[in-house]
Amino acid sequence: MTTRQWLALSSSDQPVAATQRWRLDIAYDGNAFSGFAYQPQFTTVVGLLRATLASTLRMPEPVIVGAGRTDSGVHAFAQVVHVDLPTVLFAKTRGPDPERLMLSLNKQLRGRIQVLRAQVLDDEFSARFSARWREYRYLVLEATPPGLDLTNAWSWTVRGPLDIEAMNRVSETILGTHDFRAFCRRPTNATADEPLLRRVIDARWERLNDEWAMTPANAAALKFTIRAQSFCHNMVRCLTSLMVEIGQGQWPESTLLERLENLDRDHLPAPAPAAALTLVGVGYDEAAGGPSGRSR
Repeated sequence: MTTRQWLALSSSDQPVAATQRWRLDIAYDGNAFSGFAYQPQFTTVVGLLRATLASTLRMPEPVIVGAGRTDSGVHAFAQVVHVDLPTVLFAKTRGPDPERLMLSLNKQLRGRIQVLRAQVLDDEFSARFSARWREYRYLVLEATPPGLDLTNAWSWTVRGPLDIEAMNRVSETILGTHDFRAFCRRPTNATADEPLLRRVIDARWERLNDEWAMTPANAAALKFTIRAQSFCHNMVRCLTSLMVEIGQGQWPESTLLERLENLDRDHLPAPAPAAALTLVGVGYDEAAGGPSGRSR
């Protein structure tokens, strides 16, 4: 039974009850999920959130729309979704109670997903189409001397030293609008000659201070931050892997620009591991609740 059919049966006064559009800001550890999008045969972020909303509110599983789809293993500190919930469900509380809904969901989710914020917005709001930008962070551990070679749950350990100045120079290459066919997995419904145009707003590498001594004694931490209007599949991980190898001196700095121009992916390194990538912010106008994450 769909939500609309359930509403028709649950009210004798109206054939279809009204709904309100809710924005939920959420965080999750991607290692626990087979990606973001709903897949009935796997545990996904949307699948768990749909089931939890249905159980908490005693309604059929609703449709959930996200700001973007994170791959299997990719984390989020500031993902945004929207869902339409029947107003009749909140009649006893005399209207929507975001704090109560957030607490109820988090109790049921038990830390697998954390609801950070809940609010009711205008029906025109879309978690996907109202977003102005998305921002990702990729963590790299630079191991020097070589010997530490592992991929953990939140970072990617690579052989150092890395030339971060060279990596930042090539990061500037991707600013603006480009065809990223050499750095994205093509959608199943796209033809080989169809451009994958994306506008990158900011991209930079930084060394991190490890004041708590969380990294191994022979490893330093680097952070790659990239903000774009939108991303195509594997884009950040493919760019990261090439930039790291440029930083190691395995490729000339000109490689990235050349591949943006000739659209050729042949012989480029495999995408960097998913576990070191995190969605850290989504940008919205203030009328839509403002940006998620620390960018707020």
